[in-house]
Amino acid sequence: MELDAVDRRAIHGRVRIDLGEWRIRSYTAADVDSLVKYANNRRISINLRDRFPFPYTRADAAGFIQAASSQRPESDFAIATPGEAIGGVGFHRQVDVYRLSAEVGYWLGEPFWGRGIATRAVRALTEWVFATTPLVRLYAHVFEWNPASARVLEKAGYGLEGRMRRSVVKDGQIIDQLVYAIVRD
Repeated sequence: MELDAVDRRAIHGRVRIDLGEWRIRSYTAADVDSLVKYANNRRISINLRDRFPFPYTRADAAGFIQAASSQRPESDFAIATPGEAIGGVGFHRQVDVYRLSAEVGYWLGEPFWGRGIATRAVRALTEWVFATTPLVRLYAHVFEWNPASARVLEKAGYGLEGRMRRSVVKDGQIIDQLVYAIVRD
């Protein structure tokens, strides 16, 4: 990843981080159809917060892209091939005494699972955030039934900080979530 090139793009309002065959980039209005195509999947929504809807409609995609495009600074990005968005990755800054921390989130269309794309995207986003912001800690929550997401974070350099017992209600079940984090050196 060439941060100098990424930094220049970010200053001009658009982000693009090349990951070889894939990239992290700003969302565009043209991403609506591909978001619906890949996000409208129960196997994805079951592993995300309830604000990620199922079914996932064109209105959901358009609303999300509008919100992501109006962020300043931008913090939600598409994981994409040269032709379409295939997932998402982002970070959400915290406030008050937590202001130097951000929560990281990500999802990837099911046809692209098992190829290391999510790991590369999380690793690249992490490097970019630490290189372009004053943030010192990034963290992510993983539902107990999603070991693949835990592996993504571990491979991207995040460490397990703990288990929050019975802290999530999802799909009518009360479950644990795992907390992973990485800190700037």
